[in-house]
Amino acid sequence: MPESWVNFAERIGADLHLDLPEPSDPSRSPGSSGSSGSGGRRAALIRALREAVRSGRLAPGTRLPPYRSLAADLGVARNTVADAYAELVAEGWLTARQGSGTRVAERAQPLRRAERVPRKAPPRARGPRHDLRQGTPDASAFPRAAWLASYRRALQQAPNEVFGPGDPAGRVELREALTEYLARARGVRTEPGRIVICSGFAHALRLLFGQDRSQDKGGNKGGGGGGSVLRGPLAVEAYGLGFHRELLAAAGVRTVPLPLDEDGARVDRLGRERAVLLTPAHQFPTGGPLHPERRAAVIDWARARGGVVLEDDYDGKFRYDRKPVGAVQGLDPERVIFIGSVSKSLSPAVRLGWMVLPERYVDDVLAAKGEREAWASVLDQLSLADFIVSGAYDRHVRRMRQRYRSRRDRLVTALATHAPHIEVTGVAAGLHAVLRLPPGTERSTVKAATWQGIALDGLAEFRHPDAVETAIPVRDGIVVGYATPSEHAYGAALEALCGALPPGEDH
Repeated sequence: MPESWVNFAERIGADLHLDLPEPSDPSRSPGSSGSSGSGGRRAALIRALREAVRSGRLAPGTRLPPYRSLAADLGVARNTVADAYAELVAEGWLTARQGSGTRVAERAQPLRRAERVPRKAPPRARGPRHDLRQGTPDASAFPRAAWLASYRRALQQAPNEVFGPGDPAGRVELREALTEYLARARGVRTEPGRIVICSGFAHALRLLFGQDRSQDKGGNKGGGGGGSVLRGPLAVEAYGLGFHRELLAAAGVRTVPLPLDEDGARVDRLGRERAVLLTPAHQFPTGGPLHPERRAAVIDWARARGGVVLEDDYDGKFRYDRKPVGAVQGLDPERVIFIGSVSKSLSPAVRLGWMVLPERYVDDVLAAKGEREAWASVLDQLSLADFIVSGAYDRHVRRMRQRYRSRRDRLVTALATHAPHIEVTGVAAGLHAVLRLPPGTERSTVKAATWQGIALDGLAEFRHPDAVETAIPVRDGIVVGYATPSEHAYGAALEALCGALPPGEDH
């Protein structure tokens, strides 16, 4: 028989079986020198006794047989049993007292087996049937094949140093590609040495205003020192992302809202602020570019004040009715920090962005970021560089511009047909539109949309809490993102949206 069994129920009052390998079966021996060795038999006995205690077959307080008795039952040397008992005593599984023998320790509680209850799959959070929130592109349109081709080329051509610690400025291949692309597509004037790669706009703000969290408490070299490159107060547009305001507030930066009108931010209201954050290509979320006179005026303010303009170029590539508006940075590269990313043009899953910096800020930003790249994957940087240089990025942007323009047109047509009383604004560019609603209907409309499984945002959510004045009349509205749904789901989303809108006066 392949295994030896010993039953000493009569001796210890329990039906205990110890399972040890046969000496004649070396393939089953746990010892390093074969089953015939005392070390292998001792280790097997230790495991068997430990498992008997752990499983509860040997209860706390149970007295074990003497060395000689157990050795005879198992066919092993008495010293083998003595050594096994001694080790388990040292581990705390057993206790040994003169005149009391060897017993299972009282604290060696068996593992309690939980009552087996059929596990139910955790309920899935039900998302909206129709996602019309702003800020994300159509995820189904990610250019997988083209990106994979760029990734493969980048990986094959990458020098060995790529697989070491990364340069916090970013790979020079990507910075060179961005220098050419931004000059051609956005009118940005720069050079590779003035570009710092980051993981997106929010990361850029954290670096500039001292909220970089890449350094752990141990002071690892991968992260920045958390110092502040810029300080507040910071002027911002009266409407913008609340997430950015919260991020700045966490950094101790006071934000001062600038009124808006049909020509963009009222930069003539700038005063003693040290910097201003603008979305000049397409004001977020109300729409419309910053007027040329105001572009010149904000540069004049920065020069006179010694301040700086933060240019958020969040969707400058998606303009439909006329040529894209160039970057304010081109007017004065020493007074503007130009910030962009691929989160809207490509995907937010590709955590890559860039800052085009005045020369005086480069060293401070790199010091804030740290000695090594801790955020943006070096391989993704090389892939994006190839994606740009190969022309795949231009082709993707052109294709998506046509798709989003078609969706914009379908939205306008649907509203003209089913809700002609609703005014649509901000549709000359970008990935969303603002629908102006009758007074007092914003909350009820958002609620009605939620009931119909539609996710969207009310315009009031983007208003600065301190914006007591704005040249744009404070009106109810909703912000509708038309880029997020896939192509096959967009028609149903528009139909549901029109059904959630408040009726006109003639209804």
